[in-house]
Amino acid sequence: MSEDVQSAYREEQNKLSSVLEEIGTQLGRLQAVPVYTGHDFTEQVLEAGREERRQRLAKSEPEPYFGRMDFEEDGKASAAPLYIGKTGLDGRDPGSLPIVIDWRAPVASLFYSFTGGEDRVEYEAPEGIIGGEVHLKRNIMVRKSELERVVDTYTRGGEEPAVSDEFLLYRLGENKDNRLRDIVSTIQAEQDKIIRAEKNKALIIQGVAGSGKTTVALHRLAFLLYQYQEQVSAEKMIIFAPNGMFLDYISGVLPELGVGDIQQRTFTDWAAKLLDVESMLANPAETLDFWFGQAGGTAPGEDAPGRFKGSDLFRAMLDAAASALEASGAPELEFSPWDGKVLPYETILHWYAEEYKHYSAGGRKERVLARIHRWIEMELKPVKPETLRKEHKKKATLREKAYAKKWPDFSPLTLYKQIFGAAKDARGILPQEAFAAIPAPVLKSTRKDLKEGRLREEDLPALLYLHQLLNGIEGIERFDHIVIDEAQDFSPLQVSVLDRFVRGHSFTILGDLSQGIHAYKGVHAWEEMSDLFGAEETSYHALTRSYRSTMEIIGFANVILSGGVSNAIEAVPVFRSGNRVRMIDFGIDEAKETADVQAAAKAIAALWGREHKTVSLLTRTQEQASALHAALLPEFPELNLIDGSMTQYEGGLSVLPLHLSKGLEFDAVIIADAGRRNYGDSEWDAKMLYVGCTRALHELWVLHGGETPNFLNDVADWSDAGWPEA
Repeated sequence: MSEDVQSAYREEQNKLSSVLEEIGTQLGRLQAVPVYTGHDFTEQVLEAGREERRQRLAKSEPEPYFGRMDFEEDGKASAAPLYIGKTGLDGRDPGSLPIVIDWRAPVASLFYSFTGGEDRVEYEAPEGIIGGEVHLKRNIMVRKSELERVVDTYTRGGEEPAVSDEFLLYRLGENKDNRLRDIVSTIQAEQDKIIRAEKNKALIIQGVAGSGKTTVALHRLAFLLYQYQEQVSAEKMIIFAPNGMFLDYISGVLPELGVGDIQQRTFTDWAAKLLDVESMLANPAETLDFWFGQAGGTAPGEDAPGRFKGSDLFRAMLDAAASALEASGAPELEFSPWDGKVLPYETILHWYAEEYKHYSAGGRKERVLARIHRWIEMELKPVKPETLRKEHKKKATLREKAYAKKWPDFSPLTLYKQIFGAAKDARGILPQEAFAAIPAPVLKSTRKDLKEGRLREEDLPALLYLHQLLNGIEGIERFDHIVIDEAQDFSPLQVSVLDRFVRGHSFTILGDLSQGIHAYKGVHAWEEMSDLFGAEETSYHALTRSYRSTMEIIGFANVILSGGVSNAIEAVPVFRSGNRVRMIDFGIDEAKETADVQAAAKAIAALWGREHKTVSLLTRTQEQASALHAALLPEFPELNLIDGSMTQYEGGLSVLPLHLSKGLEFDAVIIADAGRRNYGDSEWDAKMLYVGCTRALHELWVLHGGETPNFLNDVADWSDAGWPEA
């Protein structure tokens, strides 16, 4: 260790000791104040503030900061050391400078955006643009209140070149457990730009596998809550993720950042509850089994039900149906509560079409019927004698109920059934010619489902769209910000619907078209989503650098993309080298299944025996995963089987179908059989294998029985054939 490094380490050790002492002092003072449990509102507010500070101090004690930047602001005589942490630590005296600066604070942006050089730098603060010079940038690792590592990534005037990747590579080389972790200490400049982007805009983020797009989106939520704390609340934010297991996988990031109460749901669960149709939902495993249940599978076309029901064409049909229903809302009838008393149709129509025109169709119906009820009450008051009034009231009650039934049903489910011919359009008001473009297979299968009282996930966006057209959206249902993860699997209609549930087009939409294995329902180009917004309402960002996998794994995966996927965006790896990918041919013969199991067992024994916390065996289908699990369990009793019903990822050693691995990552990955029995030469097959290969952080073994798809022909530069030498 050089003298300079020793000196820096001693300096930071002394600083850490003083900061920990200050944390202990402040925490001790707060803990000495008795917890207020009374009913005085002012005292309750003060107690809530004290408790928030207690929790923040306790949380920061194990790792009070992770970085230091010495910044000389314009007009100042010298540089001031700024320490950056997950949470800020105020000085003891009012008005004193913070001891630790929150990573979301404006000045902290310099820590992430500065990459070296002696040029003047600037950052945007509430009081305006502030400039100056950076003298030092230092990464500091503190764990359990102990100083572990000090790395200077820039020293002004120093002879040594900047080593900005050293600390990043050190963190990336660590093994992972069964949870996604925050990246607050290693946020890169291009990620920070997205995190700090303005609120009222739909950000579309194309991020290659391992680019940290999910983590970036979660950090963006934490930033928005900090930056716009008077405008947004955690309870009015929501994250839409692909499944319950993925939600469990990312569940630890926001609490680590000190953020709670943000909703985390699947779109299906949220929409079904809002529409009150949970009991009608078909098992989503049926859809997954249809598309992923057969080895080789069938690549979806444009007429796949999910693609059609999520299209602009179908949305136009829904608009036409809702408009026709709304226009015919008030039945062409006068209303007579009792003989001799009449409310003219023209008056009712005026109420519906003019006085209440700013309400939804369903809202107008409710208000007109309520007004008719009030009209009846007013007309009854002067009726004499009392016996006649009671007689009129009884008759009016019956006629009022009968009249209400003649109004159309503004239920989205009823209209949806009528569109597909699963319910009668008794009044003949729907423009049947508008529905002629529904593909015959989609029409037939959907009509059958609806008649049997069954809905599929692909029906929910349309029902939700009709719901807001016919009945509007309550203020309590609106969000301040929406995150859509794995957005390439969302349809344009889904995003269009959600845009009506969020204020100011405030979205973070992230995904990777090269991982679009759910092509039967998702988008094939980001323009399908960006076209939903005005030019000033959206921005596009591409994250091309992959931080997850080694250079060898990324190089191998890029070969799959270049050989099998048109217009693919290839990943640029960080300079982290590891073992070459292993391509292992276990042979193909009548005993294929036995060879398959033996090869998987040998691979697991080799990889699980190393210092890996997570190892996964990825199969083409759920059936294959179940079969391998049963065969391997006697030898590996710790092997977990993962299927589509799982809501938790336990880590460790697991076997699962490849399509369920999307979004997860593992220290080592074994592809169970990448031969032609499972994968053809289609773009869909290439995307499937690309997803599987890019789950691996450190090691990737690809087993195959004989011939492989063409897009695996040119992987020799990144792989070795056969089993490793003992």
